[in-house]
Amino acid sequence: MSDSSSPATDGRRWITLVVVGLAQLMVVLDATVVNIALPAAQADLGFSDGERQWVITAYSLAFASLLLLGGRLSDLMGRKRTFVIGLIGFAVASALGGAATSFELLVAARALQGVFGALLAPTALAVLTTTFVIPQERARAFGVFGAIAGAGGAVGLLLGGFLTEALDWRWNLYINVIIAAIALVGAFLFVPTITRSGPRPRLDLPGTVLVSAALFGLVYGFSNAETQGWDAPVTWLMLVGAAVLLVAFVAWQRRAAHPLLPLSIVLDRNRGAAYSSVLIAGAGMFGIFLFVTYYLQTTLGYSPIQTGLSFLPMIGMLVVAAQVGTNVLVPRLGPKILVPTGMTLGALGMVLLTFADESSSYAASILPALMVLGTAMGTIMPASMQTATLGVDREFAGVASAMVNTSQQVGGSIGTALLNTLAATAVSDYLTDHASVTQAVGVHAAIAGYSTAYWWGAGFFAVGAVLSALLFRRRGQGLSLSHSPAAQSTEPVAAL
Repeated sequence: MSDSSSPATDGRRWITLVVVGLAQLMVVLDATVVNIALPAAQADLGFSDGERQWVITAYSLAFASLLLLGGRLSDLMGRKRTFVIGLIGFAVASALGGAATSFELLVAARALQGVFGALLAPTALAVLTTTFVIPQERARAFGVFGAIAGAGGAVGLLLGGFLTEALDWRWNLYINVIIAAIALVGAFLFVPTITRSGPRPRLDLPGTVLVSAALFGLVYGFSNAETQGWDAPVTWLMLVGAAVLLVAFVAWQRRAAHPLLPLSIVLDRNRGAAYSSVLIAGAGMFGIFLFVTYYLQTTLGYSPIQTGLSFLPMIGMLVVAAQVGTNVLVPRLGPKILVPTGMTLGALGMVLLTFADESSSYAASILPALMVLGTAMGTIMPASMQTATLGVDREFAGVASAMVNTSQQVGGSIGTALLNTLAATAVSDYLTDHASVTQAVGVHAAIAGYSTAYWWGAGFFAVGAVLSALLFRRRGQGLSLSHSPAAQSTEPVAAL
C-alpha cells in the first residue's frame, strides 16, 4: 500500500496535533472544571455535603480503572475508530450530566464520562506517538501535548470559574459537547487511518479484569481515606486488595499469550523512570491546585473567576518551559538532567508557598511560587511523556500511552488523599494547642494546614528528583530521544 500520505510527511499532521490536543484538554480539565461548580450544583440538585465528593470520585474511579483497557482497545480496534467513539461517548455523557435533574443522574453521567475518557486519553497520545516520527517534529508535538497535560487542571479552574459565574454550573459539562464536536470534525478529516497487517491479537481478559479491579481499589482506597480517614476499614480493605490484585496481574502478564501490558514496556529503565516522574508530578500538581485554590478563596477572599485567573502566569510559564525544554534542552541534555531539574524546581516552588500567610499578597507570595511551579511542570511533563512512549512497538502504543495517563491519575489520587490528610491533621493539632478557638485562630490553623501540605509536596518533588536522576539512563545508553524506532516502522499507513 502506498505510504505517500503517511503522517510523517503530510503537512496536515499539525492539525492532527490540534485535534488530539483538544481531546486531551477536555479530559484533563474535567478533573477540575466541575470542582468550582459543585456548590452551585449542590444548591440546585439538593444533595448533601457527604454526597458531594461522589461527583468527583465517580469520574476518577471509572477513568483510572479503565485506562489500560482503553489503551489496549485503541491498539486492537484502530486509533481513529477508538478516538471517534471516545469523543462521541464523552460528549453524550457530558450532555447527560449537564441536563441532570437529580444527584444520581449527575453521578452516573460523571462515571460515564470517566469510561469514555479512559478510551479517549490514551488513544489521543497514541495517535500523537504514531503520527510524529521525525525527531524534531516529535519534540515540538510532545512539547505542546505535555503543556496541555500539565496545564489542563489550571485551565479547568479558570474555565469553571468563568462558566459558573457568567452562565450556569451546567455549562461546565455542556462545554465538552462543543469541544468534542470540533474535535470530531477534525478527527474525521485529519486523523489518519492505519491499517493492520497480520493477525489481530486477542484481548487479555484476565489481565484486564485484574488490573481494572486493582486500579479501582487503589483510587477508591485513597479517595475514601480523604473523606472517611485512614482508620476506616474500607480504606485499608481497598488498598490491600489493590496490592494483591496488582501482584496477581504482574504474575499473569509473565505467562499470558497476549498480555495486556507487556512487562518489557514498564521494566525499561527510561520508561519506568518516565512513568514514575509523571506519577510524582501528578501528586504534586493536584496538591498545588487544591490548596492554592483554598488559600486564594478562603484566606484572600478571591472569587472563582479571580482564582482561575491567578493561575494564568503558571500556565504561561508551563507552556514556555515545555517548548524550550522539548525543542532545545531535551535533545542536548536528555531527560536524565532535565527531569531532575524540573523536580528540583517543583520542590523550590512548594517551599516558596510555605511563606504565604493571612497577611500575604498574591503578587509577593503566590505569583513567584506559581511561576516556578509552572516552569517545573513544563520541564517534567513533556520530557517524561516523550520518553515514556519512545521506541514502543506500534502494536502497544495505546497501552504504553495509557500508562502515562494512569500514572498521572493515580499520582493525583495519592497526592490529594495524602496531602489532605496531612493538612487536616495539622489543622487539628493547631486547634488543640490553642484552647480558645476564635476566627483568627481558625485562619492560623488553616494556614498551618496549607503549609504542612506544601512541605510534604516539596518532599514529593525532592524524592522525584533523586529517583529520576538515578533511573534515567545517561545520554548514549539505551534509547536515544533523537532516534525513534517508530520512524523505521514498516506498518502501512492508509491515505488520509
